[in-house]
Amino acid sequence: MASKDSKKIFTREEVAKHDKPDDLWIVVDSKVYNITRFKDLHPGGASVFAEEDIAGQDATEAFYGLHRHEILLRPQYARLQIGLIEGEESVIYSREPGQLSDVPYAEPTWLSAGYYSPYFKESHRHLQAAMRKFVDEVITPDALLHEEDGKRPSAHVIKAMAELNIHAMRIGPGKHLKGLTLMGGVVSPEEFDYFHELVCIQEISRCGQRGYGDGLQSGAVIGLPPIMNFGPPALKMKIIPEVLSGKKFICLAISEAFSGSDVAGLQTRATKSSDGKYWIINGTKKWITNGTFADYFTVGCKTDTGFTVILVERSEGVETKPIKTSYSSSAGTAYVTFDNVKVPVENTLGPEGGGIFVILSNFNHERWVMCASSARGQRLIVEECLKWVNQRKAFGKPLSSLAVIRSKIAAMISRTESVQNWLENLTMQMCNMTYKEQAQKLAGPIGLLKMYATRCAQETAADAVQIFGGRGITKTGMGQYIEHYHRTIPFDAVLGGAEDVLGDLGVRQAIRQMPKNARL
Repeated sequence: MASKDSKKIFTREEVAKHDKPDDLWIVVDSKVYNITRFKDLHPGGASVFAEEDIAGQDATEAFYGLHRHEILLRPQYARLQIGLIEGEESVIYSREPGQLSDVPYAEPTWLSAGYYSPYFKESHRHLQAAMRKFVDEVITPDALLHEEDGKRPSAHVIKAMAELNIHAMRIGPGKHLKGLTLMGGVVSPEEFDYFHELVCIQEISRCGQRGYGDGLQSGAVIGLPPIMNFGPPALKMKIIPEVLSGKKFICLAISEAFSGSDVAGLQTRATKSSDGKYWIINGTKKWITNGTFADYFTVGCKTDTGFTVILVERSEGVETKPIKTSYSSSAGTAYVTFDNVKVPVENTLGPEGGGIFVILSNFNHERWVMCASSARGQRLIVEECLKWVNQRKAFGKPLSSLAVIRSKIAAMISRTESVQNWLENLTMQMCNMTYKEQAQKLAGPIGLLKMYATRCAQETAADAVQIFGGRGITKTGMGQYIEHYHRTIPFDAVLGGAEDVLGDLGVRQAIRQMPKNARL
């Protein structure tokens, strides 16, 4: 909060008189700050204020070349404001919670003023507005805190999401939404489609904190659908309400140290007990998102009849250890050990030996979610770069005046828009196909999109670092989102299937569908 005197009016001539070390004022965006006592506490040292064009002068350009706008909003700095310049108004402002950005390409086309879309209706816009405000006010502050300290998302955030049925919406359209009030009633369960889910995914992704984002019930997004689609009724009645209410957590446990994208090569084994009533599971899983705090594990196992998916509850013989990766521990990435874990055979998901179809059909949705998140993440970086090149000066002129910089921005925008448009096209197909049709027809296209999206993202990350320079490799300050994005972007390229594997999947499916009479 600004000081009580922040509404006092000064002329620039009056401010200019306060240019001595023991009486030092500056102007930033038509606001007058008394920094006499603060200068010695300035992280960059007091000498920067001794420059002739700073002391007693308008320091707006210098300030925004070094600091993000939110610095001025922090209480310890806002109180330094003592007044305003006569006849002038501030032109730089913070985006209000829930507000759309007016930076070009910062929002997808359907949210940009004057543009149209054949896919999104009023209910999508109402949901987007409600989600944007919720993410800004509830999720983002928690994300910034726990991405740094590595703690799991706060219980109050999980509870708030459950009360609005956001956990349920993130699973997509389906019977699980029946009778629920979604986001305060902005969309009905009957109307909810994959574009509504896309809205939820992309709004949450805007928080820009990759590890925290995965910690925020992403385990449920990929671990619960096998139960919903293949679990026996009794299991569904117990597990689904627990997870969607945020009272219990679930994860998908497929990858191992021995096998990642090669699902058929997994070594975790389940054998029947002598009475045939239980599975006895032994093995390990690695890089399991949400594993450290999961109550349930959707586990891929080798059995005598082939590959089988089994739901395992945390119990005796189940042990989880955190794995340190290049993003935050708030994701709960775990190494999971199953040591003679006894599980009722009723926990089998799908037919015994038919686990490949269970997992492969689940992969489509998981990869589509990652594409949606990637598209929004790239857009965040485009916005950061456009702001930066517009305010940063180099060689005596704005960065935006340099052709090489504009070329990088052009490529970033083109990649972002192409990913979003391909994503929307496939989302439309999902809205008009059954779950089985999606599994049969969309595995290849979604695999190709994920490969393309993550490669685009890595190119954008590299370009953004070049645009921000040293700030792009610094965890705090102007380039904090760029550094974080560049450091964590490989996760998208690996999780859910490596790029090359998914690209090959798409091409192999296309070759299988080639008409026999096709010739040049």
